[in-house]
Amino acid sequence: MTLRSVVNLVCFGNRAASLLFGHSRRPLHTSLCNASSQPKAGFKPEKVAVVTKTTRYEFEQQRYRYAGLSEEDLKQLLAMKGSSYSGLLERHNIHTNNVDHIVKSLRREGIEVRVVKRGEYDEAVVRWADAIISAGGDGTMLLVASKVLSKDKPVVGVNTDPERSEGHLCLPVRYTRAFPEALEKLCRGEFRWLWRQRIRLYLEGTGINPTPVDLHEQQLSLEQHSQAHRITTRDSQQRTGTLHDSFSKPCLLPIRSLNEIFIGESLSSRASYYEISVDDGPWEKQKSSGLSICTGTGSKAWSYNINKLAEQAVEELLKIAKSQTGLDIPLNRDLIEKVTDAYNESLIFSPDDRRLFYSIREPIVNRVFSNSRQRGFANKVSVRSRCWDACMVVDGGTSFEFNDGAIATISMSEEDQLRTVVLEN
Repeated sequence: MTLRSVVNLVCFGNRAASLLFGHSRRPLHTSLCNASSQPKAGFKPEKVAVVTKTTRYEFEQQRYRYAGLSEEDLKQLLAMKGSSYSGLLERHNIHTNNVDHIVKSLRREGIEVRVVKRGEYDEAVVRWADAIISAGGDGTMLLVASKVLSKDKPVVGVNTDPERSEGHLCLPVRYTRAFPEALEKLCRGEFRWLWRQRIRLYLEGTGINPTPVDLHEQQLSLEQHSQAHRITTRDSQQRTGTLHDSFSKPCLLPIRSLNEIFIGESLSSRASYYEISVDDGPWEKQKSSGLSICTGTGSKAWSYNINKLAEQAVEELLKIAKSQTGLDIPLNRDLIEKVTDAYNESLIFSPDDRRLFYSIREPIVNRVFSNSRQRGFANKVSVRSRCWDACMVVDGGTSFEFNDGAIATISMSEEDQLRTVVLEN
């Protein structure tokens, strides 16, 4: 047996003697896993679930399988759409090879592994695992995080196609192909925990249906999305025997949002009508392109792109300021870039920040609809729907019906934090 094998057995073999995650215990003097007198807590799971994304190749195969298309027919169909069959297959193989690399690395350390497709990922898988690895990109990581309700269960993201995916929520891309090195660092405690705050959702009112529609797997069109919500609502009514479901008390949804919540009409060209209350303040009527509420993690994502300024806008504002004030403002490229960067960076805040950040997209302001603030921080946001065909979308992947009479209360709780790891390059 090699020295490394001995080290790995010591590091990963004794779950019963510790609580595994973040819990230090004094090791035997003969331990090779931690040589210092003040060892860091290692990351030593016994059972790991690896949740994998659905590649575009797999999606296209599943999509047209019901039509009885052969592989050759699929090639021709993709070519007609301007997509490359060989390109999709190549990306699929890169993803699957990297998943195999992760799984083999874990099993070499004596860890029990269960590989789960994202469509098969559920609460039972979460209960079974000591830790969960998201094998895909940020979308897969968001799905995995949404079902982990305990803050004591670590979630690690691995980007399985780093050439095509940014993977902000995943480990640095070098560990995709060097996953054993990442495992060694986790074993030795050479990492830090990052507790990401998440959003919890309460629904109440009339016409409520807490059954979600998965947008990622089904890739629904607008008509299919509306139909899916009608089906889930009808099924819910048949189960309860009521014509319209109603919750007189707030119902906590069994999902947590790591990035953002978006509320708005399903048809993007239609204005969204709702009322909003920030931190139990007065209700304001709003008409806009929708409402986004994000965490610190999500402040780098959609919320950032909703609110960021372009250099062109900053330059035009500085020109107006110069003409209105008579100040000698040097309108050079360096100043414009600095002002633009400073403003845009102010939109980003820490993933462990306990505040929400709300953004009202393109608000309509007139004598009926007010807008005291278009964006800002809050501890709690309440929204009452006055929409006709709206949805509340969690992290871009899970949709809840949110029509006239529905009320959502959006907040954070310490118990909803997500435990993730940070490995430096």
